[in-house]
Amino acid sequence: MGYAHVTVSVFNLQRSHPPFTALFLVDTGAIACLGPGKDLREAGIEPEGRDAYELANGASVEYEFGFARLSFMGSDTVTKIIFGPDTVEPLLGVTALESAGIGVDPVTETLKRYAALPLKALPIVKSPPAALAVR
Repeated sequence: MGYAHVTVSVFNLQRSHPPFTALFLVDTGAIACLGPGKDLREAGIEPEGRDAYELANGASVEYEFGFARLSFMGSDTVTKIIFGPDTVEPLLGVTALESAGIGVDPVTETLKRYAALPLKALPIVKSPPAALAVR
């Protein structure tokens, strides 16, 4: 799949500061969002903790995280956001995408709004018997 980018405005929870607005790389391999720490602080987002994260290259790093309001594609959501290095490309993780009701269409490689968010259990796909399993 190619690279998808979307313009995102990141606000503190109270919307008491001007937002950080940038083009974010849509990363369905990332759970949380990530932004430049300096820009997040200027938007009034406060670090609330620190966690270890695994980068795409397999390296393990520790970064601070906080919580923010994100606005993109006409939707708003509240999510965890990681304070990355000041020069990092911002990432939009899958949790924020899904909570805003937006998914990635792998055929057209575009972002699409869900017709409705599911509030029911999704069917469980059972594994085939071992004799029928593809090897």
